[in-house]
Amino acid sequence: MTKTALALTREEWQAYRPGAKVDKPQASERWERAWLVAEAAAETLRERFGATRVVAFGSIAHRDWFTPWSDIDLAAWGIPPEAFYRAVAAVTGISPEFRVDLVASEDCRPAIRRAIEQEGVAL
Repeated sequence: MTKTALALTREEWQAYRPGAKVDKPQASERWERAWLVAEAAAETLRERFGATRVVAFGSIAHRDWFTPWSDIDLAAWGIPPEAFYRAVAAVTGISPEFRVDLVASEDCRPAIRRAIEQEGVAL
């Protein structure tokens, strides 16, 4: 019987991850650069948009998951709704090397919120 992507186990996903066979020193250096970008984005969100909390989640929070194709996923609390899309624009343009995705923690799906709370790293 065939499986959909949603039915795959973590081990089965590993077989399909193109980054699983990447050069570890290069991946490690890229992960470190990603953290510098994430920290700069968090500072921007706090200083310019009033974020009270910023958390990195997803592959950046798990060094072993981070690949050459990984982006930077951030969740923020406390940004006023009328300023949220300006905040998205500010962090999206912060790095030419990394795509930065921002979610408003108050408005995201429950499954994403659980992942943020369980696996996220505060910045």
